[in-house]
Amino acid sequence: MGRYIGPVCRLCRREGMCLSLKGDRSATDKCGVVRRNYPPGQHGQSRKKISVYGLQLREKQRTKRTYGLREKQFRKYFDMADRMKGVTGENLLILLERRLDTIVYRLGFGVTRAEARQLITHGHLRINGRKIDIPSYLVRPGDVIELRQKSRPMERINEALDGAVRRGSPSWLELDRPHYRGEVKSLPIREEIAGAAFQEQLIVELYSR
Repeated sequence: MGRYIGPVCRLCRREGMCLSLKGDRSATDKCGVVRRNYPPGQHGQSRKKISVYGLQLREKQRTKRTYGLREKQFRKYFDMADRMKGVTGENLLILLERRLDTIVYRLGFGVTRAEARQLITHGHLRINGRKIDIPSYLVRPGDVIELRQKSRPMERINEALDGAVRRGSPSWLELDRPHYRGEVKSLPIREEIAGAAFQEQLIVELYSR
């Protein structure tokens, strides 16, 4: 699968909001959106009228880039959400939040989703005692995510976990910092999903055209 390897601040500027792609730096005045609050490129500062389709497309791109997915993956999750009972847009966000890389990021083992994904693929984590190295693995309520013993002295992970303790975890997750462990207490509801600025209905409208 291809992946984006360019400057991530460019993605934030294109979407007109901080997507937290650079961890703690995204919360400082060094954030690309704060320093240059206009789209990248030669014509970035020119004003353009955005159509309804343009709004729908930008919302899809914003959500896709926030979770670090490519188009084929994102469309797969939308099709899954469309087949589930309930509201398609909310189902989509819940599926994205259930991804293992998102859970690892929310618990604070990594400061960004990209870092969390790397921890998973390198085999640093155990799910219910089993090694899982697939970032797209969908967790379930009751699943326990634990850092393997050999990885616990790693300074980068400890710094990330200390930061997570200061910020706090989502209500549907529970972090046990002394034991390098986190538990999924329940599936999130729409109001509990960080990034409430998402307008998921626009994505549904886009794919329903």
